[in-house]
Amino acid sequence: MKKFFFFLILLVTTVSQAQFGSLFAKNPIINLENFDKQRVHWGYFLGFNSYDFKFDYKTTPDVDVLVESTIGFNVGLVGNLRFNDYFDLRFEPGLYFNQRNLTFPGFTNVYDGLREVKSTYLHFPLLLKISSVRTGNIKPYLIGGVGTALNLSSNATAKDDNSNNRFRMIKWTNFYEVGVGIDIYFEYFKFSPSIRGVFSLNDELVRDNDPNSPWTSNIEKMTTRAVFVNFTFH
Repeated sequence: MKKFFFFLILLVTTVSQAQFGSLFAKNPIINLENFDKQRVHWGYFLGFNSYDFKFDYKTTPDVDVLVESTIGFNVGLVGNLRFNDYFDLRFEPGLYFNQRNLTFPGFTNVYDGLREVKSTYLHFPLLLKISSVRTGNIKPYLIGGVGTALNLSSNATAKDDNSNNRFRMIKWTNFYEVGVGIDIYFEYFKFSPSIRGVFSLNDELVRDNDPNSPWTSNIEKMTTRAVFVNFTFH
């Protein structure tokens, strides 16, 4: 994956190196002048993610559940419906890979309390993009909306639970998403890096079969929080 992103960055740099001077010149050559006047256009994105959990407890514990986040990978498609020069509706279905490592307190053997939560999500967000006035070949924007996600690695229907080293989550979760980005217009394509915060709205934890489980009995609610960094090409 590191080699892939190195190649991607190298490719974008090579293709656009000769054009960056014109992007920030006093009187730049306007690239793709009529691109945003299309009623509908398509694109794709690649990027990184970092997932976390937020825990609410029934009684305040001496030690919280520790969450170790890792860097994951995103890939997906973009469908854009133009309303006017400032508002667009976006549908961005994507595939998100990530792993979170949880350490539950209260275990003599730390490995008994360690759970590796590998997740593969299918995200289906519907987003409103609010753009500023285009200045030369640059146009900043805000983006936000709601969506749903399918966790393909949820283990929700498994009979085994944490007593058998199996961590379970619900399959579907709803979320809201907010972020900022910038459209950069090159001669042959539009490049749009953005950063988003994603927050689930419902409890995602499937409790253990034992109501007194040392892993899940004190958890009132478990929700996902995530940061997405997407690089979109149109």
